[in-house]
Amino acid sequence: MPPIYLDYNATTPLDPAVIAAMQPYIATHYGNPSSAHVYGRTAKEGVDRARAQVAEILGCTPDEVIFTGGGSESNNTVLKGVAWTYRHKGDHIITSAVEHPAIIAPCQFLERQGLRVTYLPVDGTGQVDPDDVRRAITPQTILISIMHANNEVGTLQPIADISRIAREHGVLLHTDAAQSVGKIPTLVDELGVDFLSVAGHKVYAPKGIGALYIRAGTALEPLIHGAGHEFGRRAGTENVIFDVALGKACEVAKMDLPRYQHEVRYLRDLFWQELHKRFGERIVLNGHPEQRLPNTLHVNFRGVIGAELLDKMPELAASTGSACHAGEIALSAVLKAMQIPPELGMGAVRFSLGRYTTRDEVEQAVELIERTF
Repeated sequence: MPPIYLDYNATTPLDPAVIAAMQPYIATHYGNPSSAHVYGRTAKEGVDRARAQVAEILGCTPDEVIFTGGGSESNNTVLKGVAWTYRHKGDHIITSAVEHPAIIAPCQFLERQGLRVTYLPVDGTGQVDPDDVRRAITPQTILISIMHANNEVGTLQPIADISRIAREHGVLLHTDAAQSVGKIPTLVDELGVDFLSVAGHKVYAPKGIGALYIRAGTALEPLIHGAGHEFGRRAGTENVIFDVALGKACEVAKMDLPRYQHEVRYLRDLFWQELHKRFGERIVLNGHPEQRLPNTLHVNFRGVIGAELLDKMPELAASTGSACHAGEIALSAVLKAMQIPPELGMGAVRFSLGRYTTRDEVEQAVELIERTF
């Protein structure tokens, strides 16, 4: 039997409907969407339909969505694009200490170019205080970039509250929604954002495809220059196969969202209840107890190293933190920012459930952990 997969925050398998949607564009519809003949028109129709499907889950218009090579490219496009486009207005960016490396690394790059970046602290649950955002804003602030949901502990950030503050000061707002799209509502007008990043492989589409929402009327210098693809915002011949895949993945995710939120949260909570019943004070929950992704359970096992615990359970696929940190034993930057004591945080394990997780798998995982810990 294959290992029980509880690492959906790292990546997701392709949904069968996504695989089916890709097939015609792999085998038959190979035209360039920029070509005027029937092959090109067929490919363009596929891209247009996919763009509309992504727009639907975000609650925006299709011309506000551009396809990218993934969440990291979407994030880099916003951070570097805003820094370049609005350099005449200011040189200050606000973000948080618990962002994904796809935000932190571009911010560090921009700092080397002379920009100033404020990394806001978080509380013990991993949340940013909107009042800290307000206090950090200066006349030189051009962008606030705060993730929607943390990839490690699952904590949700108060994006709508931060949006109101950004609007008061005329500052653009971006959110990295790689972990939240398809798990919780991500309607851009409810969130109040100007930019929102999507990662395909977190929503049952392939790796190597993403999307970026750019609010209509917002100027942004492209990260990749060339011909006028993606409304002139991202050059390069469209990846039709993967665009179609992401579109279908978003369509399926939107339809499945009510079931997902109810059933996956139930299994996540059952998992925690069973672990707590067996281990009591020897296990500690990380992240916000309520404002958290419905699929994410991040815990500290006292007295062990999380990576070593997982090594003893090859029958269970989970993570010691973000997939980008997998294999490292050092305390993650997220747990450090949450001020988790090192002796406790060393026992951190992230279990992330998904669309195909079953109750039987959860119960087997609990039994396996009990035998191993």
